[in-house]
Amino acid sequence: MITHIQGKLVEKNPTEVTIDCNGVGYLLHISLHTFSKIPDQENLKLYTHLQVREDSHTLFGFSSMSERDIFRLLISVSGIGANTARTMLSSLTPKQVREGIATGDVALIQSIKGIGAKTAQRVILDLKDKILKVYDIDELSAPQSNTNKDEALSALEVLGFNKKQAEKVVDKILSDQADASVESLIKEALKKL
Repeated sequence: MITHIQGKLVEKNPTEVTIDCNGVGYLLHISLHTFSKIPDQENLKLYTHLQVREDSHTLFGFSSMSERDIFRLLISVSGIGANTARTMLSSLTPKQVREGIATGDVALIQSIKGIGAKTAQRVILDLKDKILKVYDIDELSAPQSNTNKDEALSALEVLGFNKKQAEKVVDKILSDQADASVESLIKEALKKL
């Protein structure tokens, strides 16, 4: 029903924004990904998803149409509600979620707070074909195992860091500098853990 809202940014915090649209303030629930993409300027346009329930109408805002599409795919899965989908898009970027599902990476999906093994498997089972078709991802383009990443992770684990947290940090570093050496991965991860 409401596909986007454009107006003056009134209030912004990591979970929600208020946009004044010709005198009407709309509260939109957002992910951390969208929060990080919102510029500090007055005029703002967010793509929206309106969730209508018996007891509430809730607007969710997204910085891009692709994030909204991933959100809609996620909430189509049994057991994944809007808040869980928003948590998924706060923990991982839409691209990471999309690629995790496309490559069947249960560990990545399960690394999100509140997602267990069964739910992660259900998300992948239900959405893999849709994501491969919609985003035209070739199943064979699954990322090859990164030995630098594996070595850095095992070193961090030996140092006593939680594997899931370490993996998240290392993946973030690799997204910024894909050819990072084992040493630089460990040094950067230690700064962020």
